[in-house]
Amino acid sequence: MPQPPRPTLNARITPLGGLDILSRHEVAQLRDATRSGLHELLRQCALAVLASGSRSDDAQMLLTQHRDFDIQVQQQDRGIWLELTNAPGEAFVDGRMIRGIHELLFAVVRDIVYVSTQIRAGRFALEQPEGITNAVLEILRNARVLQARADPNIVVCWGGHSIDRAEYSYTKRVGYQLGLRGLDICTGCGPGAMKGPMKGAAIGHAKQRLTHNRYIGITEPGIIAAEPPNPIVNHLVIMPDIEKRLEAFVRMAHGIVVFPGGAGTAEEILYLLGILLHPDNVPVPVPLVFTGPEESAAYFEQIDAFLRFTLGDAVAQNYQIVIADPSQVGRMMAEGMIEVRRYRKHTRDAFFFNWGLTITPEFQQPFAPNHTNMAALDLRRGREPHQLAAALRRAFSGIVAGNVKVDGIRAIREHGPYQISGEPDLMRALDELLSAFVEQQRMKLPGATYQPCYQIAC
Repeated sequence: MPQPPRPTLNARITPLGGLDILSRHEVAQLRDATRSGLHELLRQCALAVLASGSRSDDAQMLLTQHRDFDIQVQQQDRGIWLELTNAPGEAFVDGRMIRGIHELLFAVVRDIVYVSTQIRAGRFALEQPEGITNAVLEILRNARVLQARADPNIVVCWGGHSIDRAEYSYTKRVGYQLGLRGLDICTGCGPGAMKGPMKGAAIGHAKQRLTHNRYIGITEPGIIAAEPPNPIVNHLVIMPDIEKRLEAFVRMAHGIVVFPGGAGTAEEILYLLGILLHPDNVPVPVPLVFTGPEESAAYFEQIDAFLRFTLGDAVAQNYQIVIADPSQVGRMMAEGMIEVRRYRKHTRDAFFFNWGLTITPEFQQPFAPNHTNMAALDLRRGREPHQLAAALRRAFSGIVAGNVKVDGIRAIREHGPYQISGEPDLMRALDELLSAFVEQQRMKLPGATYQPCYQIAC
């Protein structure tokens, strides 16, 4: 049955502080709908923010449902305003935009303008590892999410956006234990395992009468429409691509908790472990816990077995698995903060940004998940584990793109599934893991039968 049309509103909104001046050139770029302009990028990201709370993770469906939505940046002597046409009605209450959505909408404009301006001016040296890391820092600093005088207390939480009710409830209980210990939360900003820890932590913070806590969401343009910011996010940062998004997580994190998920979560795990497996990073403490309810024990057994098979048993020294014990996760993260603080003081590293980690180019250079690049991946054992982890991470990145990103979905429709090849035993293990994700509905779009976006070609 066709979906009934959703209510829409037209509105004119002004900044709530932080961004009220743009140059004429910046305004022109934001209004330019050509390939070199920024208007379509602004439109897609703004629509995702306005549709916060949407249950769909189909980016193309969101754009189709709101094909008549438009946003224009206007400027006058007193500053800028945003002119919205046919904006989703759920972003308003009694005709007034919800304050949290209002703030995040201007965060979208801020990041799009800043990143494009800096890149166009050549101020980011994106050919060198140090330049990419500096670009990540500059974007985070411009977004005002780095706090120089705060003790380590940021826990990055990764996990699936379409987890089941038991797993979602568990993420809230873990978040509550983290909040009781005064720890702030950083996630990918979307629903599911990205929302639950924030929601639980908010209650923990309230019980401890803690204020000014941070619920940081870090996303990127290719995925924000599929994972709109959840209502608890109070600091939103849009990084220019997935690699800089992942580096931002790792550089900001003082500890990391991974909940059950699908291909996107596997990508994050492989990215982090690939970094930690680099010989230069052995002494750097990064507390890492995989956790879920009793029902998720088999999931983490599969993840653990896959990691050991592909990267070697030594990889397990970098993480701990905790099943059905939120309090233990909270204690481990709190104890980890002490170790991180001690190490960074000893090495004179910043508390707000983990400069001490070596991140090599294969984890920094953007990977275009097209059919040619996916077919060219070198998936075989017998080389350095951190290099294999980088290749596997790219394979999962392509699968994520084919599942939820607009360009990836379009490419699959036009050219068929990605062809992935490599060492037969490794490919068999990869296929078994991905098949388990499908069977557990961790890669299923609501309302549609999942069609794999890949084929294993041994």
